[in-house]
Amino acid sequence: MGIPSAFISCRVALRRPFSTTPMLRKNRIYPSTIRSESELETLTLMSASTRTPLVTLWMTNWCSSCKVVSPLLRSLIQDEKVGEGQGGVSYAEVEMDSPDMGGLGGLPLRYGINSIPTLLAFDRQEPQIATKVARLEDLKSKAYLTRWLETEAARHGGGGGGGRFGGLFGR
Repeated sequence: MGIPSAFISCRVALRRPFSTTPMLRKNRIYPSTIRSESELETLTLMSASTRTPLVTLWMTNWCSSCKVVSPLLRSLIQDEKVGEGQGGVSYAEVEMDSPDMGGLGGLPLRYGINSIPTLLAFDRQEPQIATKVARLEDLKSKAYLTRWLETEAARHGGGGGGGRFGGLFGR
């Protein structure tokens, strides 16, 4: 009595190849501006779940400097892919003068935003106040923004955590 042919040619289809090296994450730019606290909370939750820092540009409609900084950031993140080698970033713009934002005393005050424009990163839903950028000279400097984005991307970059396993399962 022989082995049935169904058992001889058994193939296992893997959905994702196993690898100990971390996958590179792509940068993501959210197309609509954040206009309420709940929208910001949703994006910080999504950012935390994907282990990708959320970079926010706090701006207003009437800010002329914001109209210079925003395209520069978008170009660095989307076109030049700055930060992808370190794990990637998500990017969103926060419209501070939105009626649902609570004015300058609401959400901006909570995160220490006291000048426009301001860059603030969120990592694991926590605002990174220590690395907040508000100096206009820095915000207009391509070299400075490149270094800043790479540093922020490296916070969570590469998947896995350093934690107890010492990087055994990625960074």
